[in-house]
Amino acid sequence: MDLVFRASRVITPQGERAADVGVRDGRIEVVTGPDELSGDRVVELADDEVLLPGLVDTHVHVNDPGRSEWEGFPTATRAAAAGGVTTIVDMPLNSLPPTTSVDALEVKRKAADGNVHVDVGFWGGIIPGNRADLRPLHDAGVFGFKCFLIHSGVDEFPHVEHDELRAALTELRTADALTIVHAEDPHHVTESGPGYRDFLASRPHHAEGQAISGLIGLARETDARVHVLHLSSGEALPALREARAAGLRVTAETCPHYLTFIAEEIGDRATHFKCCPPIRDAANRELLWRGLADGLVDLVVSDHSPCTPELKEGDFATAWGGIASLQLGLPAVWTQARQRGHALTDVVRWMASAPAALVGLTRKGAIEPGRDADFAVFAPDDAFVVDRTRLHHRNPVTPYHGRPLAGVVRQTWLRGHRITGDRPTGRLLSRGDA
Repeated sequence: MDLVFRASRVITPQGERAADVGVRDGRIEVVTGPDELSGDRVVELADDEVLLPGLVDTHVHVNDPGRSEWEGFPTATRAAAAGGVTTIVDMPLNSLPPTTSVDALEVKRKAADGNVHVDVGFWGGIIPGNRADLRPLHDAGVFGFKCFLIHSGVDEFPHVEHDELRAALTELRTADALTIVHAEDPHHVTESGPGYRDFLASRPHHAEGQAISGLIGLARETDARVHVLHLSSGEALPALREARAAGLRVTAETCPHYLTFIAEEIGDRATHFKCCPPIRDAANRELLWRGLADGLVDLVVSDHSPCTPELKEGDFATAWGGIASLQLGLPAVWTQARQRGHALTDVVRWMASAPAALVGLTRKGAIEPGRDADFAVFAPDDAFVVDRTRLHHRNPVTPYHGRPLAGVVRQTWLRGHRITGDRPTGRLLSRGDA
């Protein structure tokens, strides 16, 4: 072997075990019992460390090019690596131009090329009037298509109406392409007042519920693959259960902030907690955890949506809605998961194997032969207090600042090479490469 990892705890698709993991030419060659392999280099994990597959985050706003002062490929991917994430898929909006045509995709790929510390793929976008661009974008290698059912927050990426989404799903069904949806119904959303209670009331549970029910109806009508982004409302879980029972191809995700924070603890001026849909109450948080346990929520991804500090100032009516957390997702989820009796095998399923499967990344998300040698060395019983000045995000704005979290990422490896942050070695991925 070129490289051997030796650990008393390795998370594999079959469960946790002691193992040697042999790597050749950047791929996992074999997983054996402990002390069975030799190699040019042997990495022996400490007794308190666990070898995880590199995480896959399919919901990241890099904002590059065009708004690189908000984030950017070098900083976003370095933050990802520091958090044990070895693959991200970048959202089509907040960058300029948005990724709604092949030409725009090429602009984004040029901005990313040579500037990424982890592997990066791209989503395309669905907006009014770009139906003719969808199949060319699919053929150019995007991993699927995002749309909004409500104002996106940026005017250059307008939302689609019900009929426009039906037409897009009908078009994309011919390619069996995935459509991912920000599901809030604008007819049930009102203008927010300045405080957090005002903001929460302006985006109620039924705004999500109505949008998700309508999306499920379109999935039934078109037989298209659809995915609910950043589920925040546990009240939508019964509709997802019915969709699964009916055999519809509907999946859903939630995010670390919905599994961590609760509305009762958010002050009326704490705009760093603002995101859309909003963080809800403690009882709702437990519904989301139950949805994960029951398999109704398939995966957990960051929805990393940073901005400059100035855009987070003001009040909840005017501040930017988005949470920066790309570096912190694993310890944030593990902190809450372990309190509810979940194991690292569950966290790996939600944050590595399921996101990889969603987008067809067959070489990512698991420690087994044939996969890329992407790893996170994680110390689950270590702990730290989040210090925003130590994060690699471009702007030190996060609601996690000052919060104690369990679990420390000590090393991250991409295709058999440790990521140090000195030299970008990530690759740009296309759907056809998966």
